[in-house]
Amino acid sequence: MTDYVVPLDEGGAPADTGGKGASLARLAAAGFPVPAGFHVTTAAYRRVVGDDGLRDGIRVALSNVDPDLPATAEAAAGRIARLFAAHEPPPEIAGPVRAAYAALGDREGDPADVAVRSSGTAEDLPDMSFAGQQDTYLNVRGEEALLDAVRRCWASLWNARAIVYRARNGIDHDEVALAVVVQRMVPADASGVMFTVAPVGGATDQIVINAAWGLGETVVGGGVTPDTVVVDKPSEKVIGTRVADKVVRAVRATGSADGAGTGGTGGTSGAGGTSGAGGADGMSGADGMSGADGMSGAGGADGMSGADGMSGAGGTREEPVPDELRREPALTGDQAVALARLGKRIEELYGRPMDVEWAFAAGRPYILQARPITGLDERPAPSEVWNDSLDGDYLWTNGNLGEAIPDVMTPCTWSLVQIFMGGAMATSSVPGYRAYGNIGGRFYMNLSVAASVATAFGMKSRLGMLEQVFGRLPEGREIPLVPLSRPQVFRALLPVVAAVVPRVVVNQRRLPDFLAASPGRCAAMRDRIWDAGTGDDLAGLWDDVVEPYFTEACHMLEAAGRQGGNALVTVRADLEKLVGEEDAGALLSGLRADGAALASLGPVTGLARLANGEIDRAAYLREWGHRGPHEFEVAAPRPAEDPGWLDRQPAATASDAAALLERRRDASQAAWRRLRERHPRKVAGLRRRIGRWAKAAHDREAARSEVVRVFWVLRSFVLRAAGLTGCGDDLFFLTIDEIVRLLRGDRGPLDRVEERRRAYGRYAALPPYPAVILGRFDPEAWAADPDRRTDFYDGTALTPPRAAGAVITGFPGASGVVTGTVRVLARPEDGERLEPGEILVTTVTNIGWTPLFPRAAAVVTDVGAPLSHAAIVARELGIPAVVGCGDATMRLRDGDRVRVDGARGTVRVISDEGPRPPTEASPHPAATATGRRREGG
Repeated sequence: MTDYVVPLDEGGAPADTGGKGASLARLAAAGFPVPAGFHVTTAAYRRVVGDDGLRDGIRVALSNVDPDLPATAEAAAGRIARLFAAHEPPPEIAGPVRAAYAALGDREGDPADVAVRSSGTAEDLPDMSFAGQQDTYLNVRGEEALLDAVRRCWASLWNARAIVYRARNGIDHDEVALAVVVQRMVPADASGVMFTVAPVGGATDQIVINAAWGLGETVVGGGVTPDTVVVDKPSEKVIGTRVADKVVRAVRATGSADGAGTGGTGGTSGAGGTSGAGGADGMSGADGMSGADGMSGAGGADGMSGADGMSGAGGTREEPVPDELRREPALTGDQAVALARLGKRIEELYGRPMDVEWAFAAGRPYILQARPITGLDERPAPSEVWNDSLDGDYLWTNGNLGEAIPDVMTPCTWSLVQIFMGGAMATSSVPGYRAYGNIGGRFYMNLSVAASVATAFGMKSRLGMLEQVFGRLPEGREIPLVPLSRPQVFRALLPVVAAVVPRVVVNQRRLPDFLAASPGRCAAMRDRIWDAGTGDDLAGLWDDVVEPYFTEACHMLEAAGRQGGNALVTVRADLEKLVGEEDAGALLSGLRADGAALASLGPVTGLARLANGEIDRAAYLREWGHRGPHEFEVAAPRPAEDPGWLDRQPAATASDAAALLERRRDASQAAWRRLRERHPRKVAGLRRRIGRWAKAAHDREAARSEVVRVFWVLRSFVLRAAGLTGCGDDLFFLTIDEIVRLLRGDRGPLDRVEERRRAYGRYAALPPYPAVILGRFDPEAWAADPDRRTDFYDGTALTPPRAAGAVITGFPGASGVVTGTVRVLARPEDGERLEPGEILVTTVTNIGWTPLFPRAAAVVTDVGAPLSHAAIVARELGIPAVVGCGDATMRLRDGDRVRVDGARGTVRVISDEGPRPPTEASPHPAATATGRRREGG
């Protein structure tokens, strides 16, 4: 060993071995199970940089960098990378590195697989959230591959992100240096991150462990939702467990002798203010953004790649987690307790709360890193709490409108949703009591307000109709009312009603012209937005064009929703009494208004027309490219923005949909024949009522589709504002009013972005909340409860356990009986896992799920009602559906065999013996020409 290479447990101060190296040395010297290895010190880096003009080349490359112009930093980073690529380590460094590496090999002389990690002198310190800005390379094997990885780490001190970070934080470029830590690679069976205090809320008596299968980069980089285990620190007992659906895992790639690795590890700070725990306080790729600060998450896109002059292939790869492990805990209770004990000892060693990276291999724990949790002492509780349930003991539901907004909302989206609700549902709220709210970032309707208004206007007897729209309410629970007297409600609402009624009358006449013109008007607005040359120009466009049109679109939806009176609820109920569930569904399906089908079917019918050559790709995207599973979230890209979206749609969707729709038309005609035979005098009247029903449903869905198209315009507005201000995805964490102020020069709102990012990260990491919430609700406490319920939460009393057993009950969504194999999906992006003829089980669906319906033998949802998306689309396609089950996703697993009875609203478990063939004697249109077999109904 020399000044350039020292043993891992003998490492010196951060100035010699970097923050990461110094911490590992401290842990190793204290006897913690740290993988064996060595340091390549900062002296080695300084020796290389000081030779052959490398330092001068770096200075020249930095001379043109402007931290407010990212492209200049990118150019400098590329130039510096090429400089390092051209410099071989001198013998006095390469020799000791080779010798230390040889000592890590086995007795037979086989070289070790190692992890090569950058260790900067400014990272992992209590006052700097700097971790993850340099590179890590995993599964490196061989001396030459190791030396190449060391050079890559040195060069990563000069990636664009690090250059900008130092410039903005006043860190002298000449004062920083980089050490490199080389350790034996741990072949992890499971890995993750441990916090020795609760990262949400800062509870000091809890240790929180995030765990996933395979190597830790999927957890640290935010690539998978991990399990969460909460251990009580004093008693060392597990007090809470949440098992996630862990879709992918990182494993060691085979045959990668040239040993490049995984790149940088994501955001500058982790969930809840902890340093370096990946990009969790940014947004995931699925939401249209990458890691924190708008930079890429895991993968080192700001670091070095094959194109920068350095060779190598990946040292790790991602693979799907086997189905039998996806929903199994990655840690046993004993393993979690063993980790917690190590965490307590590490906290005692450092004298402060710590963020610890760990791995388990062959039943043995390893500590891979430990760093202080930054900012926790200064922020004992989060200042951003998004939770309207704290306002009182009211009844909340995420049914109906919650289907369209299924995700945790960014602050920008929430501000726009409030404008939407004010325009589309003006009479639903009472001054001082909104009919909707934000609970843990998710959209909920406040049924207590609706019930109070109905009671005040003498319509209490009609409250039962709420279930048809919002889903089943808790049995035996009265809807609590807001503390307003009947006169107070009248005085508050009558002026609103007086303004809304004439507006609705006028807009109902204007609705057809609006629907016809809206696509062109939106396209023109998006063009004007992208043509705006200054912030003032864009702000003026908001005031004069965009906001007025947004309000107009919301008023049109308001008008469309008031057509037909209560026909959408009453017609079906009357038909069921007359002809039964099966024929009622058939009579109300396949209906067209003004020659157009329901907008809910648009993506499916559009894909069928595309497959038949009736339209081209551009025409499909013009018509339906604005619709998707996250269509209200302005941070999420639309299908029309993704050139590969159409190619990823299930190939069988078009043919399956055509077969289903044809069969449904036949069923509808047969139902009309039976109606004429049994009730000939009622046919004409029912046709008129059903016609009104069809027009009301069509207009409501068409108007909603155009509102969603306006949300695409709003997304374009935010993206253009981000470009003009240079603030990137920070703008998704501002309200729309704050963005307009920023465009006019007020940068004050940017001060709140960091805390809002942390709040978003906290809430987005939690599972979907219960469909119905009564009283005050704490999302974090609920998620940590191993006995939590997903159907109903009662904060006002003890909620009795939900009945277990082989039968799951919900609303009849669409009639028919089918037996098949369960496939549980968390999101439509996982739709390729749904095999033709399987039973689709999920929390909630919206139009983004529609292309998957033709592949399913039946649909089962936790959230929903007879007028929910899942029920409407399933009825149109003739697929059995049971909606609003509450906890089907928790009680069913992939491979379970179930019998779905859509008419009775039941799902009966036949067996849960693991994966089985897709269906039992219930062929799918993709497999046969005869379609599904119906039993009963």
